[in-house]
Amino acid sequence: MYEMPREMIRLAKPDISENLEIKIAALIRSGNLVQGKTVKALEGALADFLNAKNAIVVSSGTAALHLSLMALDIGPGDEVIVPAFTFPSTANVVEIVGAESVLVDITLDDFCIDSSKIESVITNKTRAILPVHEFGQTADLNAILDISLKYGLHVIEDAACAFGVAYQDRKLGSFGPLGCFSFHPRKSMTTAEGGLIITEEDALAEELRSLRNNGLFPKKEGGFDVHHVGLNYRMTEIQALLGLSQLESFDPYFKVREEMASLYEEKLKEISQVRSPKRIEGRETSFQTYHILLDDAVNRDALILALKEDGIETNIGAYALNELSYYKTRSDCVEGDFPNATKAYRQGLALPMGGHLNREAISYIAEKISERLTLKGGNGESKSI
Repeated sequence: MYEMPREMIRLAKPDISENLEIKIAALIRSGNLVQGKTVKALEGALADFLNAKNAIVVSSGTAALHLSLMALDIGPGDEVIVPAFTFPSTANVVEIVGAESVLVDITLDDFCIDSSKIESVITNKTRAILPVHEFGQTADLNAILDISLKYGLHVIEDAACAFGVAYQDRKLGSFGPLGCFSFHPRKSMTTAEGGLIITEEDALAEELRSLRNNGLFPKKEGGFDVHHVGLNYRMTEIQALLGLSQLESFDPYFKVREEMASLYEEKLKEISQVRSPKRIEGRETSFQTYHILLDDAVNRDALILALKEDGIETNIGAYALNELSYYKTRSDCVEGDFPNATKAYRQGLALPMGGHLNREAISYIAEKISERLTLKGGNGESKSI
């Protein structure tokens, strides 16, 4: 029996070094706060780490996706294929540029887009496939890339949850023309808010750097010109400094997440109402989120509240877009259209994950999940929460 912690066990907590505060204070006093030499240094370090030719940092993962679509000139009249289970920003950016997001169900093995269902929704309007490496799992890239070559489609990887993850000895984000990442505080590497785009194509990189800075292009004779409309999606120097600090300790932090995931597997395997994340041979995962799937008889939302009483913060993992009003109407969704996405949304649960945990905390979490799923009713009969 493990004792209830004095403080809430948080879902995620960034690991930030204490000496970073001194560096940030010095940076603030310098007055150079936006997209300067620290941003450039972070871009160089990220390019090296991911073995990418070009790394462009921006203000968020959503900004990375938005600019990627703009750089590929995807807009009105175009269609982009996205998984039905993801954070809404994946599809939102498609709608923002005036294109249409076409939903495809996921598999419950990896919570990523079901590659076997992609070809059935391709039309003469389809321009791109936007696979999401959900929770740090790896989408079925071999199949997706084969389909993209067959139909002449772009692949834009949403690797928001999968920074540093490799697929067949190659880092995610590098398989299509553009790969996008998020550095939100819940991610395995953070810059508070922030995002990243990587590309091997110099022309795309130049376009992206212009688009993130209001469309400004440097002129040979000095000054700037505007060739097209851009946005202010720049990263601050403070964020970049945080990112450099995070990158220095990323490899051991990655290992910690693997150890935590293995311990969760061990502790949860005896709970019949819980299905732990599946490990797929040949695909690495970062376990950015430890996302379990609960039996249909379990009231997931009630379990979230009950675990909160036990000092444990949990949450839903992602959203079934077909369950959200805008996309439900936009795609004429009816009950049963995307069964796996719906199940993952209704019965999925994200557990605390990260370096702020220890073995005792994970043992306590597993113990309380087990207890809450076998509560005794008023008549003495066992029932699910």
